[in-house]
Amino acid sequence: MQQDAAWWRGAVIYQIYPRSFLDTNGDGVGDLPGIIERLDYVASLGVDAIWISPFFKSPMADFGYDIADYRDVDPLFGTLDDFDRLLAKAHSLGIRVMIDQVLSHTSHEHAWFRESRESRDNARADWYVWADAKPDGTPPNNWLSLFGGVAWRWEPRRGQYFLHNFLSSQPDLNFHNPAVREATLDNVKFWLDRGVDGLRLDAINFCFHDQQLRDNPPKPVELRTGRGFSPDNPYAFQYHHYNNTQPQNLDFLEDLRALLDRYPGATTLGEISSEDSLATMGEYVNEQRLHMGYSFELLTDDFSAAYIRATVEDLEAKMTRGWPCWAISNHDVRRAVTRWGGDDAPDALAKQLVALVCSLRGSVCLYQGEELGLTEADVPFESLQDPYGIAFWPNFKGRDGCRTPMPWNGGAHAGFSQGKPWLPVAAPHSARSVAAQDAQADSVLNGVRHLMRWRKAHPALVAGAIAFLDAPEPVLAFTRSGGDESLLVVFNLSPSPQQWTLPGQLGTLEAIDDHPLLAGRIDGEVLQLPAHGVFYARIG
Repeated sequence: MQQDAAWWRGAVIYQIYPRSFLDTNGDGVGDLPGIIERLDYVASLGVDAIWISPFFKSPMADFGYDIADYRDVDPLFGTLDDFDRLLAKAHSLGIRVMIDQVLSHTSHEHAWFRESRESRDNARADWYVWADAKPDGTPPNNWLSLFGGVAWRWEPRRGQYFLHNFLSSQPDLNFHNPAVREATLDNVKFWLDRGVDGLRLDAINFCFHDQQLRDNPPKPVELRTGRGFSPDNPYAFQYHHYNNTQPQNLDFLEDLRALLDRYPGATTLGEISSEDSLATMGEYVNEQRLHMGYSFELLTDDFSAAYIRATVEDLEAKMTRGWPCWAISNHDVRRAVTRWGGDDAPDALAKQLVALVCSLRGSVCLYQGEELGLTEADVPFESLQDPYGIAFWPNFKGRDGCRTPMPWNGGAHAGFSQGKPWLPVAAPHSARSVAAQDAQADSVLNGVRHLMRWRKAHPALVAGAIAFLDAPEPVLAFTRSGGDESLLVVFNLSPSPQQWTLPGQLGTLEAIDDHPLLAGRIDGEVLQLPAHGVFYARIG
C-alpha cells in the first residue's frame, strides 16, 4: 500500500466483530475467511481501515477479550495463514487493518498465568497482581470488578488473591514488572512485523494499579453514573482512583509509541474509560504517546445538542496536542439508532447519525451494521451469551443486543451462516439486509456509501478545525475550517421540523446539497430544517 504516515487523521475505521460478521464453515460463529469474503463489500463503503475485534486463541469467557495466546488465531476463527490472506486482500483493496490488543489482562488459561499461580517463587510469580488476604481472610482492599462483585479471587495454590478488573477468568498483569512490559511489547511487535497497520488498545488505562493497594473512596449516590456500567452496578459506588489510570501508565505509552514509530504509518487508538475520560485522553494522546484516543462519552443516552457540544468542546480544551476519534456505536453499547431514536427510528436518523459523527473533528469508528441502520436486537434471556448481561439481568441486558449477526440477505439466518448462529438473527434486521439495501437507491447503505465519498471531497470535514455556534435545542451548529475551505454544518436532532435564525457574522453562504441527507434551506435569514435534517454550506 502507498505509505502515508498520517493516513489515520480523519480516517473512517470500520469495526468488525468477527463472531457476527460472516460464518463460512457452518459452526454458527463468524470467522476470518468470512471477513475475507466480504472485504469487497467493506471497500464499497469507502472506509479507510478496518478494526477487527479479538480473534486470538481464547477460552471465550469474554468472547476473545480473554486472550490465552497473543500470537495465534483461535481455531474458531481460522489460522494465521487466514489472517495473512486477509491482510493481503485488504491491502490490495486499499484498506488498512487494525487489530484489537488487550494488554492489561490475559485469560486464566494463558501459559504465563498457569505458571504464575503455581507458587510464589517461580519465574513468573510476579507477572500478575497478587496480594495476601487480610488477617480475617477477606480480600486485600475494596476494589470491585466492572462485571460485578469484588475484583479479587482466591488462588489456593499460592494462598493469595489475584486482581481481575473484569471477569475472574481475566487476571490482571503486573505492569510494574519490567519483564511484563517487555513481553507485552514483544507480542505487539509480532503483529507489526506481520504487517498490521494499527492497534486498537482495549482498556488501555487499566495496565497499572496502585502498588499500595489503597481503597477506592466511596462515591455519593447522586454521582453514581459512568460510561459502560449502570448505577445499579456496585462498580458505580466508588471513585476508581487506584485500580486504574495510574501515572506510571504514561511511561509505558511512550515505550509503546517508540515501538510504533519504527513502523511508518502504524497507528494506535486507545479505548479510555476513567473518572474523567476526556482529561485522561488529553494526557494519553500526543506526539509521544497514543496517536488517537476515544472514550464512551458519545456512547450515551444523551443525544441533546448541548451535551454533544459540551463533550466535544471539553475534549478540544483538554486534548491540545492530540487527535480524537469519535464513535457512537460499538460492540459494548446499545446501537445508536435505538438509543437515540427508539425502535421505530426512521432511515433519515440512521443516515444523519453517520453524518454527525463524520462531521466532528477527528477520526471515526463505524460499527458493523451502522451503515444499514440496524436497531438494537431484543435477545431473550434464554439466548443470552454475554456474562455481563446474564449477571445484571433484567435491569441491564448486556451487550448481545448489538452483537447479533450481520444480515446479508433474505435467506436462512439472513445469509450469515448455514448453521445455527451463536446469537439469533434479529427478525427486524432481515428487511435491512445488505442485499435488500443494495437494491434501494435511497437506502441507508447507499446513503452511507455516498456520504463517505462526499466527505473525502471536503478537506475541512476530514481534518479541519471545529468551532461551535450558539443555537437553540435541538439544533447543533458548528463550523469546520481547513484546506482552504470553511463550512457551516447544522443538524436538527429532532423528529420535527426546526428553524434557526442564522448569525449575521457568518457572511455569504453557498448551500451544499449534493449529499444523501435531508437538506435544510435558507429562507431569508432563517434556516429551515426538516425532521432529522442537515445543512452544509460554504462560508464565503
